[in-house]
Amino acid sequence: MHTPPIARFVRAAAVSLSLAGSLSAQRPTQATPPTRAPSPSEIPKAYSAIRETDIRRDVTEMASPGMRGREGGTIDEMRASIWVAEQYRKIGLAPKGDDGTYFQWFDMTHTRVSLAGSRATIGGQTLNLFHDFIPLGVVPAEASGAILWVADARDTTVDVRGRIVATPLLAPAPSTIRVTSYPFPVRYADAAINGTAAHFARRGAAAIILVANPPVDSAFAAVSDMRVRGTYDVDRAIPRAANGSDRIAPPPALGTGPTPSFLAPASMRDVLARQPQAELSIRLERFTYPSVNVIGVVPGTDPTLRNEFVLFSSHQDANGVRATIEGDSVHAGADDNASVTAAGLAAARAFVKQPAKRSVLFINHGSEERGLIGSRYHAAHPVVPLAQIVAVINGDMIGRNNPDSASLLGSQPPHRNSSDLVAMALRANALTGKFILDTLWDRPTHPEGWYFRSDHVPYARLNVPALMYSTNLHDDYHTPRDRPDRIEYPKLTRMAQWMYLTGWFAANATQRPRIDQGFKLER
Repeated sequence: MHTPPIARFVRAAAVSLSLAGSLSAQRPTQATPPTRAPSPSEIPKAYSAIRETDIRRDVTEMASPGMRGREGGTIDEMRASIWVAEQYRKIGLAPKGDDGTYFQWFDMTHTRVSLAGSRATIGGQTLNLFHDFIPLGVVPAEASGAILWVADARDTTVDVRGRIVATPLLAPAPSTIRVTSYPFPVRYADAAINGTAAHFARRGAAAIILVANPPVDSAFAAVSDMRVRGTYDVDRAIPRAANGSDRIAPPPALGTGPTPSFLAPASMRDVLARQPQAELSIRLERFTYPSVNVIGVVPGTDPTLRNEFVLFSSHQDANGVRATIEGDSVHAGADDNASVTAAGLAAARAFVKQPAKRSVLFINHGSEERGLIGSRYHAAHPVVPLAQIVAVINGDMIGRNNPDSASLLGSQPPHRNSSDLVAMALRANALTGKFILDTLWDRPTHPEGWYFRSDHVPYARLNVPALMYSTNLHDDYHTPRDRPDRIEYPKLTRMAQWMYLTGWFAANATQRPRIDQGFKLER
C-alpha cells in the first residue's frame, strides 16, 4: 500500500496557501457606510445583550475537539445540532420544527464508490481503493484486459477504443489552475487531471489511469479525501442551479456518463508502462442519512406584523475528520461556521429580551458543506409560508481578517435583490461595526464565486430579500487550523451587532423590504 508522506503535502500546501492570503489581502473597492449621526432611538435597549463573553464561549464549545468537525450526515452533526437546540431552549426561543420540536428532519442521499463491491487489480496485485488507487468520479466501470500505455496523452494517433489506457499526467496550463483558497497542490492536481483526461474524451477508451507527477503525488492524500466521499443531494428541494431539477437523478448506469478514470501514484509508473493485465470493477452504492435544520422563533409583538418573519441563518456542520495536517485531523470549523452560530445565538438573546414587531426565525441549516442541502430543503418546505419571510440575514465566516473590513454580499447588482434591505444593512453598519465594505467578493467576476456558496442562495432564488455577511476566506479555511483560538472575538462581536441591528430594522419597519424590480439571480 502506497500513501505519499503527508509531510510533503503539508509543506507544499503551507507554501502555496499564501495565495489564499493574497486573496484576502486584495485592495478592496470600498463602500463607505452612511455618515448620518445615529439617533438613540435606533439602538434598542436589548443591544447590550450581545456580549463578547457569550460569543467566545459559544464558539469554543461548538468548535471543540469533541464535536469532531460536525460533518454533515454523521453522528457528529447530530451532536452539534442537539447542542444548538439546547442553546435555543436555554435562551427562550419557541420551537418551530417538526411536531413541536426544534428539529426539521430531512434525508440526505449519498452516492459513492462501494469499497465492498468494487475491485481493482493490476498485474495480479489487488489495489487498495482510495489509498493507492483513486477512482476520480462516482462512475460505475467494468473493464479488463492489457493496459495500453500512452507515453504522451496529446498523441491522438493511438487508437484507444475499448482499451484501458494509462498515461502520465500532463502539466496543466497555468490559466486552467483555478484561483481559489485551496492549497496549490490540490488546485494543480484538479487542473492536471481534468486537462489530461480531456485528451481521451469521446475517443472511446474503456477507462483511463492517470499517473501522478511529483506535484500531484504530494497532494495524493488530499485528492483521495475529497473523492472518497462521493456526492450528496436531497430530494424535492430547491435545485442547486436555477435551471436544475428538484428531484435527485438516479445513479449512472454502467456504460453511461463520463469515461471512468483513476489516479495512480507516481510509484506505479514503471509497472503500468509494462502494460500488465488489469481488471477494474467499480460499483456504486446509494443510501440516505438523516440531517436536520434546527429552528426556533421569537414571536412578534404587533398583531398584524407578527405573521411576517425575519430569518437569521447559519449552518452547524463543518468538514469532519480528514487527513492530518500539523498533527490535527479535525476540521473544527470555528469560523466556518461556529462564528455565525454564536452571532445568531447572541441576536436571539437580544430578541428574546426585547421582541420586535415582526417575528424572528433562527435557523441553523444542516449539511451546508454538502451543497446547501438544509437551506435548499427548508426553502422548499418552509415552516412558515415563504411569502411571509420578509428578509434573510445569513452569515458565513465572520470572525477573521482585517479588523475594520467586511463584505456584504447581495449589496450590489447582479446579486442585490432588495435595495431596501441593503439600506437597512448599511445603516446598521454605520451604527455598529462601522466596517469598510470590501465589494470585490460580491462581484460575479470574483474567482471564488463567494455569493453562491452559502445558505441565503435558495431563498434569493425564490425572490426573498437576502444578504450574506462575511469577513471572507483565509489560510485556515477548510483545514484543522480553523480553531477557536484564531477567531478575532472583538471583530466577531461587532459583526454580530451589525447582523442583529439589520434584523431589528427589518423586523420593525413599517413596510417590509421590497424586491428590486426585474431582479433575476444569475451566476
